[in-house]
Amino acid sequence: MRFTIYQESRIGQRTSNQDRIAHSYSRDALLMLVADGMGGHAHGELAAQLAVQHIALAFQHEALPMLADPALFLSRAMMGAHNAILDHALDHGLREAPRTTLVACVVQHGAAFWAHAGDSRLYLLRRGHIVTRTRDHSRTQLLVDQGLLRPEEAHEHPGRNRVYSCLGGTHQPQVEHSPRTPLRDGDILALCSDGVWGPLGDDRLVTGLTCGPLAQAVPQLMDQAEQIAGASADNLSAVTMCWHDENNLSPATVDAVSTRTMEMDMFSTRLDTGSAGGGNTDLDEGEIERAIREINEAIRKYDTPR
Repeated sequence: MRFTIYQESRIGQRTSNQDRIAHSYSRDALLMLVADGMGGHAHGELAAQLAVQHIALAFQHEALPMLADPALFLSRAMMGAHNAILDHALDHGLREAPRTTLVACVVQHGAAFWAHAGDSRLYLLRRGHIVTRTRDHSRTQLLVDQGLLRPEEAHEHPGRNRVYSCLGGTHQPQVEHSPRTPLRDGDILALCSDGVWGPLGDDRLVTGLTCGPLAQAVPQLMDQAEQIAGASADNLSAVTMCWHDENNLSPATVDAVSTRTMEMDMFSTRLDTGSAGGGNTDLDEGEIERAIREINEAIRKYDTPR
């Protein structure tokens, strides 16, 4: 595989960052994750942390060096993360299970597979245009679908934060899956929380992501989103990837990641815990270590033989 990847998470104007993001890749498979802990409920940052860590660890457990079935992996991993959140709430006597949105994407054999619950989005861009994007599981999206709300008004609607599908909480998530989607040279996959796409809208987001290398374009895009949102700026998080043909060695791709020489059991992983940008988190190191132990137990509990 050959790709360029960049991720960033910011606190915005909130008192803490409840977003969690990650990417992990082996020689033949790539995983990207964005989770937005639901701040209207207790321990949203914990739900996001548990979900991202659970799925990332499950990926490292199975992608040796590729997944047997990427779509099945996403289905099982997201439900495993949901159950891990419920187990944590029960084991620790929480009044209610914490909640998080989540969008996850796997790239393998030159094709993308993704799944989501809530209003964290995935965009697939090709030659400066949106090929597809996920449909929000939200009250405002339902109003748009019914013709009762214009898309450009959705981010200002008082019900914009009401989602009907998430991991954790009191109901089973309604996880939506994509078909297998082949990638072309130069395609961009962008996973982001509503703190990014909400203030910008689709047109600004596309223009921003395609104006230059991702390591420059994404920070500029986040600057713009923060400026537009002003004092109400939410946490902002994105994981972005540009796909390259392995035979394309043009100057624009010389800094791209190539996995060709990776060992069969090797992984490269980056998980942002939400503290970047000055944000505070309610998770101390001891709690994170306990959460990791619980996630490993959950993976063993919910894992079934392939």
